[in-house]
Amino acid sequence: MADSRDWFAGRVAVLATMHHKEQAIAPLLESALGVTVVVPPDFDTDSFGTFTGDIQRPANQLTTAQLKAAAALRQTGETLAIASEGSFGPHPQIPLVACDREMVVLLDSQHQLKLVGECLSTNTNYRQDTVHSPSAALTFAQSVGFPDHGLVVKVEETQTIVAKGITAPDELLAAVEVALGQSDRHLARIETDMRALYNPTRMAVIAQATDHLLQVIAQSCPTCGCPGFTETKRWPGLPCRLCGTPTLMTLSVRYQCQKCQHQQDAPCPSSPLVADPSYCPYCNP
Repeated sequence: MADSRDWFAGRVAVLATMHHKEQAIAPLLESALGVTVVVPPDFDTDSFGTFTGDIQRPANQLTTAQLKAAAALRQTGETLAIASEGSFGPHPQIPLVACDREMVVLLDSQHQLKLVGECLSTNTNYRQDTVHSPSAALTFAQSVGFPDHGLVVKVEETQTIVAKGITAPDELLAAVEVALGQSDRHLARIETDMRALYNPTRMAVIAQATDHLLQVIAQSCPTCGCPGFTETKRWPGLPCRLCGTPTLMTLSVRYQCQKCQHQQDAPCPSSPLVADPSYCPYCNP
């Protein structure tokens, strides 16, 4: 049976980006899949939302990435497109810790495939603060990896953007002075610029999500060989190590092919053979 590379090798993959994400994504896809990654000229990803909040995202994270990829297919007439979308905020399981969730989507109109890679990482400099002086702005900047990581400065009350993509101290000081001067309370809002080209830490997480996409692609359907034989459902019930009582930990998962719809159930690959008693409703009520 042909491997997943045979579905993509020799094809052009258009990457829906204007923020240099090809630096993280292209080398991995070209090496693993044998595709040629190209960035469409004048492709405006800002129309799908901006991290600074001046343009709202049209849908949730995954759908927005799909919309970007579909738009790239329409603009170029190609049959293979890649797009990524990130979101930042509190970690879903670790209180008070910021995280970066990156999704990388592959759309293949030739084979009618949608494949998704994802990475949830606490490795992020996502932060913001309100400052009352240029010196306070410099202190914040030093704590978030400036000038290797860019910054955004806004007027505190109105959230009006004074400057973004700031990567030099003199630019930062000048922008903060303008923001302070336009603020009734003499306050400036300073944020990390989370666009990929101004945030190498985020770029690294995008690469990790791309690696996961390649892992998804490599999982071929045992019936038809289609890439992306991926998990669609989970069942709890992993037995307690001490008493055997079913717990809420995952016991098994279902994989399904989006081409021929073949399904297969298997033990959860990320679960132990038995659950720790701390997860047991009987041993630890």
